Order: sequence, then C-alpha cells, then structure tokens
Amino acid sequence: MEQAVSMLQLLAAEHGEHAVNPFATGIGAFALLLLALWITTRLNRDR
Repeated sequence: MEQAVSMLQLLAAEHGEHAVNPFATGIGAFALLLLALWITTRLNRDR
C-alpha cells in the first residue's frame, strides 16, 4: 500500500499545476453515465 501511495505522490509531483480538477472529472463521469443510461433506456423499448 505504501508503494502505491508513493507512486501517486510521484505522479502528482510530476504533473504539478497541470493536474485535472477532481470535481470536473467527477461531473464528467456522472454526465457520461447519465448519457449511457438514457441511451440504454431509449433502445430498450420492449419492456
């Protein structure tokens, strides 16, 4: 576990200010999942 934490710290140090905003990532993932849900429900009209 400590090795994974140190690897994450190394990656964060390498990217510095160019790291992706976690809130934007979460909102984007949520929107993508909602889109996939909407598409799935539109294509599955037989139920």
